[in-house]
Amino acid sequence: MGDIRRLKRHLWRLMRIPPRIAYAIGLGPFIGRRILLLTTTGRKSGLPRVTPLQYDELNGVFYVGSARGDKSDWYRNILADPKVEVRVKSRCFVGMAEAISDVERIADFLEVRLEHNPVMMGNLFQIMGFPRKPDRTQLKEYAAHRTMVIIHPQT
Repeated sequence: MGDIRRLKRHLWRLMRIPPRIAYAIGLGPFIGRRILLLTTTGRKSGLPRVTPLQYDELNGVFYVGSARGDKSDWYRNILADPKVEVRVKSRCFVGMAEAISDVERIADFLEVRLEHNPVMMGNLFQIMGFPRKPDRTQLKEYAAHRTMVIIHPQT
């Protein structure tokens, strides 16, 4: 069982490499329409940790969801220290992250994400055993096992 967990962890880490490379070589404005780079402070090491994440921006605030719920390292780092750095498109800024676990708020976020990315979210819901266009009750059931973060840019 431990080997499978280690394999999953390594696969998650490998998936983070291509977006980081793309930003490093100047392709941030192109992939930044969907992916930002979030830098948190490691809760144990105190070192900066960079994670590429899909996001939605609404009224100047950035929303990111955690596919792994409260098990994601970046999410747990935010719980320990909510000050983050964000690189999105060609912008970099410092922000304060607000961890959200309220099912209603996460379901609201999922509705927006489904509207913005119907194919991707429909596929995700289907993989997780839900219809491609879940109703509110189904969204709340899905949201019960997820977390999200709202990043408020600091001036």
